[in-house]
Amino acid sequence: MSRMCEGRVVVVTGAGRGLGRAHALAFAAEGAKVVVNDLGVGLDGTPGADGPSLHVVEEIRAAGGQAIAHGGDVATSAGAASLVAAALDTYGRLDTLVNNAGFLRDRMLVNLDEDDWDAVVRVHLKGHFLPLKHAAAHWRAEAKAGRSPAARIVNTSSGAGLLGSVGQSNYSAAKAGIVGLTLVAAAELARYGVQVNAIAPAARTRMTERTFADTMTAPDSGFDAMAPENVSPLVVWLGAEQSAGVTGRVFETEGGRITVMEGWRPGPTADKEARWTPEEAGEAALKLLGEAETPGPVYGA
Repeated sequence: MSRMCEGRVVVVTGAGRGLGRAHALAFAAEGAKVVVNDLGVGLDGTPGADGPSLHVVEEIRAAGGQAIAHGGDVATSAGAASLVAAALDTYGRLDTLVNNAGFLRDRMLVNLDEDDWDAVVRVHLKGHFLPLKHAAAHWRAEAKAGRSPAARIVNTSSGAGLLGSVGQSNYSAAKAGIVGLTLVAAAELARYGVQVNAIAPAARTRMTERTFADTMTAPDSGFDAMAPENVSPLVVWLGAEQSAGVTGRVFETEGGRITVMEGWRPGPTADKEARWTPEEAGEAALKLLGEAETPGPVYGA
């Protein structure tokens, strides 16, 4: 029986540990050739002692799959370009990009340093944009040459990006930006045969097991709802040809649950058909808020 991603070449960023590792192994199990990217940094983005991408490659090869390691910084143009080149030079094609790399530097807003803001936004948001840009340029060239790809991009947002998260203003802003990037990329790249979607996963990783320790602990027995491997089946499907026609969507996924997220849409509206005074605008806003749905809770509140 044919596996879902047989013959496809998949790049996964931040694939040395946690969700990225789970995705890489899951794609390989479905027949994909995988480029395992990881810079090997610590939880806060500082250089680590080893190269975890090599360990994942060894796991894939030990199971009979094909994979190579890439240790470049995908938040630089050179690193992102070399990532795409690694797939093309080694396997001759690129079919799926999974953007997953990231780290945390949590602080309450008034204590957050500018460097901590820049570092987190850089790796999450810029680290999505640059691989996406270089992969999309390749697929556009393929489409213009008459070789229409069945290309897929899966971005990684977060509940923090959709609802906000106390103590994570830098991370929440970056993850919200990823949703906006996903929507624009889906619209712009559809003509080239590229589908772009995002997930907002909840799982046990180095980033979450400290921040949400109470809910991330593995159970002694039974279904481990927070295992990162629970998220990967949806990512594999989104990265496969079988997801044809699905683009510009955000999915929340946790344990055995998958939710299609429905974003901003017009709610109650008032139109005076003339300019409001400040007092009138305030009265109208309060009336509309009384008619609107109550927003969901902020994470960590």
